[in-house]
Amino acid sequence: MSEPEKTSAQVEQDKVPPEDDGTMSLTAHLEELRSRIIKSLLAIAFGSCVAYLFLDEITNCLTLPVGKLYYMKPGEAFFTYLKIDIAAGFLIALPIIFYHVWRFFLPALTTGERAVLGILVPASVTLFFVGLAFSFFLILPTALKFFMGFGEESENLTTLFSFGSYFEFVILLMLPFGFVFELPLVIIVLGKLGILTSEKLGKYRRYVFFFSFVIGALVTSPDVITQVAVAIPVMLLYEVGYLVVKYILRR
Repeated sequence: MSEPEKTSAQVEQDKVPPEDDGTMSLTAHLEELRSRIIKSLLAIAFGSCVAYLFLDEITNCLTLPVGKLYYMKPGEAFFTYLKIDIAAGFLIALPIIFYHVWRFFLPALTTGERAVLGILVPASVTLFFVGLAFSFFLILPTALKFFMGFGEESENLTTLFSFGSYFEFVILLMLPFGFVFELPLVIIVLGKLGILTSEKLGKYRRYVFFFSFVIGALVTSPDVITQVAVAIPVMLLYEVGYLVVKYILRR
């Protein structure tokens, strides 16, 4: 007995990729995650190749706050240049990376809601670079001045920055701010998924405000003005996410 012919609606349904029907198995999710990680790594590799062409200019820009640096080990300069190249490649590939990050989570939303992908990706990239710029131009000079001040108080100590150590310090200081500035987008997406509500966000507000000042105290000099300058952006970003969830998403 032959099978009944499928209607046009059934045919269209068969064409929907498995990742879009909201019923992906754990294995399918893991396979999709693996695929997106590989694509992101390839994007970083390509970005690193592009960054290599401008490696001297990138290094000169990073060393502006301190000037001349030194390397203490035979391979320090080579491996530090390699780290800078990979970090720059990561930043170049950032739009692709954020695309795959958000695309991995969006299947949990409806078809109409997935259209926000075109907004999430550029917004994510913009906020990340704003966070890096905020850290580089405001936090880094203040932190360097604070730590260098300890050596200047002693007649037996002279400031001598190692190339590798300085770059690691810069990366560890700047990258967290890039991710912190993603806070409103993360809150909005979690609110849309129903994981966070305005009630929960209001409840956690006091803790966020407290830890924002703690972070400000840890990464800056013991100067109240500078600490407030670090804490205020974190508080504002949290408030933006809270207001969107409460008044636009109405969660």
